[in-house]
Amino acid sequence: MAPPFRAEHVGSLLRPRRLKDVARAHAAGEATAAEYHRVLAEEIERAVRLQEDVGLDVITDGEFGRSSWFGFFFERLEGFALRPSLFAFRDHEGRTYEWMTAYTADRIRRPRPIATDEFQRVRGLTERTVKANLPAPSALHFFRGDGCRDPGVYPDIEAWWDDVVGIYQAEIQALGEVGCTYLQLDEVPLAMLCDAGIRSQLRNQGEDPDELVDRYVEVTNRVLEARPEAMTVAMHLCRGNFRSRWMASGGYEPIAERVFGGLGVDAFFLEYDTERAGDFSPLRHIPDDTMVVLGLVTTKSPRLEDPDDLLARLDEASRFVPLERLAVSPQCGFASVAGGNPLTEDDQRRKLTLVVETALRVWGGR
Repeated sequence: MAPPFRAEHVGSLLRPRRLKDVARAHAAGEATAAEYHRVLAEEIERAVRLQEDVGLDVITDGEFGRSSWFGFFFERLEGFALRPSLFAFRDHEGRTYEWMTAYTADRIRRPRPIATDEFQRVRGLTERTVKANLPAPSALHFFRGDGCRDPGVYPDIEAWWDDVVGIYQAEIQALGEVGCTYLQLDEVPLAMLCDAGIRSQLRNQGEDPDELVDRYVEVTNRVLEARPEAMTVAMHLCRGNFRSRWMASGGYEPIAERVFGGLGVDAFFLEYDTERAGDFSPLRHIPDDTMVVLGLVTTKSPRLEDPDDLLARLDEASRFVPLERLAVSPQCGFASVAGGNPLTEDDQRRKLTLVVETALRVWGGR
């Protein structure tokens, strides 16, 4: 079976304590680069074995060598600095958490490939399909709007977008050249544009939320013009996942027609683990040739879902997308940032196992 598979996962896995310790020691100058990279390689191999052991056909490196789902990308480019995001994370107690995001301070340059080394290392460890993850291009813009760049460097926002598209096209071509056939774009801004509060905030800042949706769809489609014919591309829509916190709520209806119908991707990974995601009715906009991977198993809590509840949710979703075009996964990664969500490695294994067992019960395979 070609990807996406019936049993999927988003990409990141909990960093083992051993890896966190050596990474911290390396940053403090108390461990050598060689020591850090030796432990990194060993723990990535262990993560690959975990995915194989639970029965997954899709393999990643757990994003173990990345600072976060997004930060690694601009850290490996030239021209970026950090500035405060216009948006904050929230938790169940109503507290908010500020964070720093990408700011273009100089001309954007890609001195070397960003993710090809990671892909090649994992491909050498498994015979199963390896998935590469990149943040969607909207992430470089949305969190500061047009204030994402120094206007002295890029007085014209269109020139800035042209450079961003060129970077992505070069990276996708490079991944194709080393054999990558499965790419996932991790998209947070479009999911945030489902939130009525976020949309109101944007209007108060002089932005039109619907124009942003159209812009991000257009830019992503330009980026994907570079993909090889044999590469499957999926998009994961996420409302934020920072140590089990989030930035947005709301069902997909405000963006569904333009995003599901307008993006040239082969599959959507959609968060559906809480009521914050709304109901399944926006899935009626999914094209007939597009797969939907339902994120029904939460990575934000150690609580293990009831298998029968997952079956009922899949049955409900099949009213809008036929069961043969559905799959199941956790709603997000387990560690979108290096610190990870408040689960144990045993919790993680149980949740991945549940995904595989659910797929077997529904489809008789993965």
